[in-house]
Amino acid sequence: MIAIAKITAKGQTTIPAAIRAHLHVGPGDLPAWEIVADGEVRVRRVCPLGLEYLKAVEGTLSEWSGETDKENYREL
Repeated sequence: MIAIAKITAKGQTTIPAAIRAHLHVGPGDLPAWEIVADGEVRVRRVCPLGLEYLKAVEGTLSEWSGETDKENYREL
């Protein structure tokens, strides 16, 4: 399937409806753009649940963010 979209002067575009349906994306979702080795670009949906999980995990790692820990793990 090929879908063509116009880019505005601000670099914005609308993702065509057929592509949105295929990716299962809608308002508030996060598409990720990736340039692959052969120069093509892939677009995929980023799961918001994954981002929320990573943010939650990040908050639990604060116990290792002290100056002593930075000094002990500097060479890793």
